[in-house]
Amino acid sequence: MFTWENRPFFRVPTEVLSMPTPPHNRHALRAAVAALGAAGLIGLAAAPAAFADETAPELVVGGMEPIHGLKPGNTFGLPVTVANKGTGAAEKVWVSYAVTRGLDFTEVPSNCRAQYVRSYDEMPELWTVTCEFDQAVEPGGVYTPDRPLHVKALDRALDDELWLRVEENDPGPDENGTAPVAGTAPAVKLVESQAGREGSARVVHLPVTSVNTADFQVTGAALKGRVGETVPMKVEFTNAGPAWVRITSVSVIVTPPAGTSVVKPAMFCKAKGEVYRCGMLAGALNEGGQQAYTFKLKIDKRVAHAKGTVALSNEARPFDPHKANDKAGITLDVTGGGPTGSTGGSTSGGSGGSADGSSPTGNHGTTASGGHLAETGSSALPITGVAAAAVVTGAGTLVIVRRRRAQSLS
Repeated sequence: MFTWENRPFFRVPTEVLSMPTPPHNRHALRAAVAALGAAGLIGLAAAPAAFADETAPELVVGGMEPIHGLKPGNTFGLPVTVANKGTGAAEKVWVSYAVTRGLDFTEVPSNCRAQYVRSYDEMPELWTVTCEFDQAVEPGGVYTPDRPLHVKALDRALDDELWLRVEENDPGPDENGTAPVAGTAPAVKLVESQAGREGSARVVHLPVTSVNTADFQVTGAALKGRVGETVPMKVEFTNAGPAWVRITSVSVIVTPPAGTSVVKPAMFCKAKGEVYRCGMLAGALNEGGQQAYTFKLKIDKRVAHAKGTVALSNEARPFDPHKANDKAGITLDVTGGGPTGSTGGSTSGGSGGSADGSSPTGNHGTTASGGHLAETGSSALPITGVAAAAVVTGAGTLVIVRRRRAQSLS
């Protein structure tokens, strides 16, 4: 049975994370179920009272705050704490760490395993480390690793995230990841720590931001054909880096040349009045990532000096100081004879559209090779196989349609 709780680093709402984990004892529960099966349902009413007497650990993780102002190349430690707020000891504990694309672990201890996890559901791609501590964590105790793991901000770092999680049972590798690799650095162990840093949640999610830039740019096209002919028009979006961008509300605005009509729009593009607003796969937001948009245009008539444009919408991009490449032209050379005129029709409504920030847009996601979409304009996208479409309902708002893989409760 699938449950969100089983997702290793699923983003649980803050109000849920702050709630204490209910005490539990799986062995006692199984024994009670067996007893009920043998004795019938007569003792059912007394079962809650019996469970209430059981002691159980309640593990929480803490010790970390949001991290801001890093520069590529900076390294920082993860001085996490593990505390037991329950009434019983935890015989062993597992502490898991996860970071997004702009961060990486500098070393992995030998009692830890590393794994790369592809993007799925609402999660971006992650690099994870899970450490096993074969030590008892007593009720009321606060512990910390004797040597904190260290993380480095890579050249592509910008707007990243860090997850921490503690378990009393091995969470196991993520089924959507690569084969886990054992660490080679000296093992770490838990040592007692001072109270006051123990946190209050089993899962902690923190932002990690870096001072960096990403150059979003577009490339136009030069078209040529006769009146009545249908020609391809390919324009492109590129993130020239150096940073990747995890979330942005920017879309690509395409205005076809006058005298043409759109026979087939590009994928992720939808007509909005006189222009087409286009979203993109999230992989295009990675450093060096690209998204091509190929339209099929029919040349309806010759229009003197007909030109179109491709441009970025005007949403704020504080990470992108280079504005000269935010817009490019689309030229049209009509060959042979044919009617002429000063204006021309297009299924987009004409050629007078411009890039503005008034459209509902938003992106979030993962790699272009198989993650979910960073959709920035389209609300009618195809779903192929198990790929998902992010349908935008407002700036920065996503509705994700994803596959759900069944998992068994332990």
